[in-house]
Amino acid sequence: MIEVGSSVFWRGTVALIIGSFMIFANVYVTQPLLPMIANEFAISPLQASGSFTITTLTLGISLLFYGPISDALGRKGIMVMTMIGITLTTFCLSLVQSYESLLALRALQGFFLAGLPAIAVAYLGDEYTPEALMVAVGLYISGNTLGGIGGRLIGGFVGEWLGRSATFAVMSVISLICLLAFFFLLPKSQHFEPKPLRVGHILMNMKSHLQNRRLLTCYLIGGFSFFIFINQYSYVTFVLEAAPYNLTAKYVGLLFLTYLSGTLGSAISGKLAKRWSQPNIMVLGTCIFMFGSLVTLGDSLLAIIAGLLINSFGFFLCHSTASSFVSRNAKHAKASASSLYLVFYYLGASLGGFYLDPFWQADGWTGVIMGSWLVLGVVVLAGVSLIRDNKRAANLVISRSN
Repeated sequence: MIEVGSSVFWRGTVALIIGSFMIFANVYVTQPLLPMIANEFAISPLQASGSFTITTLTLGISLLFYGPISDALGRKGIMVMTMIGITLTTFCLSLVQSYESLLALRALQGFFLAGLPAIAVAYLGDEYTPEALMVAVGLYISGNTLGGIGGRLIGGFVGEWLGRSATFAVMSVISLICLLAFFFLLPKSQHFEPKPLRVGHILMNMKSHLQNRRLLTCYLIGGFSFFIFINQYSYVTFVLEAAPYNLTAKYVGLLFLTYLSGTLGSAISGKLAKRWSQPNIMVLGTCIFMFGSLVTLGDSLLAIIAGLLINSFGFFLCHSTASSFVSRNAKHAKASASSLYLVFYYLGASLGGFYLDPFWQADGWTGVIMGSWLVLGVVVLAGVSLIRDNKRAANLVISRSN
């Protein structure tokens, strides 16, 4: 098994960070372009955000496919094949001229984008020691944040400079470079044990995971957190594009540098888990997220930036911890368990805009924050229930030892 700090640990971890960067840069590249897309095709903000949410929707659904397939056929080969698919669809996106074609290709791209996220943590669970797993998951998820930043910066700067089509052309070249680096850096699986691909067995595993209350609670924590987090970013682009800020696409893209605090939150989550229980860290991250949301209600651009920095740190602290929690607490079919977590996570991203839109229509950004607090309060309660489970389990062990 791969130990923390070894050369193979860093090869594998860096490969997954690069792969993660590629995935999430492609997911989020359209987000700073939403006002541009809305104006170009004469559609509403909610319709424009469809170019983002259709991708997260097909991504989330496809996760159900890749996890079980990788349990049977292996990890690295499937990740590489899906990354090839991403590169090709990104190039095709640079050629489309209609919104309908854009949506169709983004939906297909979501299918390929699901491959690496569905399998990466399971690969780590197969090959890394438990301690190395906690550290590597935090670093891997930091790649998510870097990809989110990179995709939005590319979308903002290239989109304003050269237009929407050129943005996807540039993204396809970057994707090809990431694909090659991933292929040569990621070590081959040494401890993977294939399982027969039986549909009945797959469904039984899924049912077992969903009946595990601890896992289901964690799935809901991840799903509802992302439900709010990512859709706040979608609506804030319209806030900043309008008066009094009047920011253009490239400056809206710069706003997503606030994800850097999320990179820090993900990276330290594994270290914090050595000192405190993972449910405690999830609750802490969500409370930080709630505080940051309030800070964005300030009238100045500085207040919005500060609030988003706090939000990102809190959200990714919670998310990276929850992802690791699932892998550690799944007793079997770890890829399927991780895939289910991400299904909830990306379905949350797809549905959150529909939930927040009535709040946006009623009271603008203040309404969005009010709607956010309602959901995040539920997330805190879910985290507290996991803390109580831990205490009950600890008390049971003590009583049995006595």
